[in-house]
Amino acid sequence: MTVLAMEAMAGTFASPTAVATAFASQVVQWQQSHGRNSLPWQNTQDPYRVWLSEIMLQQTQVSSVLDYFPRFLARFPDVKSLAAASLDDVLALWSGLGYYSRARNLYRCAQQVVEVHGGRFPPTAEALQTLPGIGRSTAAAIASFCYGERAAILDANVQRVLTRVLGFDADLAVAANERALWDHATALLPAQPGLHTMPRYTQGLMDLGATVCMPRQPNCLLCPVQPVCTAQRQGTPEKYPVKTRKLKRSSESWWLLWAQDASGRVWLQRRPDAGVWAGLYCLPVFDSRDALVALVGALPLDDQPGFLHVLTHKDLHLHPVQIAWPEGAPPNGPGLWVEAGGWPALGLPAPIRKLLEAG
Repeated sequence: MTVLAMEAMAGTFASPTAVATAFASQVVQWQQSHGRNSLPWQNTQDPYRVWLSEIMLQQTQVSSVLDYFPRFLARFPDVKSLAAASLDDVLALWSGLGYYSRARNLYRCAQQVVEVHGGRFPPTAEALQTLPGIGRSTAAAIASFCYGERAAILDANVQRVLTRVLGFDADLAVAANERALWDHATALLPAQPGLHTMPRYTQGLMDLGATVCMPRQPNCLLCPVQPVCTAQRQGTPEKYPVKTRKLKRSSESWWLLWAQDASGRVWLQRRPDAGVWAGLYCLPVFDSRDALVALVGALPLDDQPGFLHVLTHKDLHLHPVQIAWPEGAPPNGPGLWVEAGGWPALGLPAPIRKLLEAG
């Protein structure tokens, strides 16, 4: 009986030592022949391109990033051009990709790379983590792909792969358990660093989580690490990973003042620096229709069909209200009138952009 089988019978997860030798080589070999090898940010050791793709891919599907990545490179071909841009330029290109804090951190990171590091990304995962928006897993991915560093990644997909392979059933909502999984991920790394093995191993883990080791109905028969996978042997892969803390969803209703003047300009305001759509330009937001009416008084309103916009932790019920704004004082507070040819260049939330395009 193998060490893995004995540990499974004993009710414990498999030790990384027991699977490390076979696991790393199987992942590397599988990635070379069956993994994703033709994405536009692959086959390069340019840390700018790798960093840009890694930030875009956080909580975002590859299909969406395939549209945005080339547009960003065309506008900002290197970190210096990105750092020299305005935040509005960056947010405008990011519009529709969501999680806008990534765009703000992207901009801050580019500036810091130029100002502190002379336009060159640091060559180690430890140093990369000091930059805005780069966490431990992202730093390890960049260091692995670009410098061949022996550094472990542990995004959500990789957590799923490793907890299943190891039979790691500790609750990842507990910080100590997550730290333990990080240690196991490090123990499973290929024995030697280098630009031949580490990029394929890192990409292989990503590919397994994205295309084979799915949250539901994993394709175990196609998995290269099936022979050393505890969860597959137990017949319960879908119970991993264990994470008890659930995200609490909330719901809000927003009334949007869609004011246009006689020349067709739209009144926009920049959102606060914290909260939903932070730092983006938006139609003025009210928490009730009565509050909106109190501002506009007797001016005739044209209520547009409301719609639902789903965020990660929140459902936004949006109610656009159009109004022809007379000459004179602006609608409310700080803001600006934007001509029809001007708002496409601003950082706008996706639903606001769609509203204006349809209007």
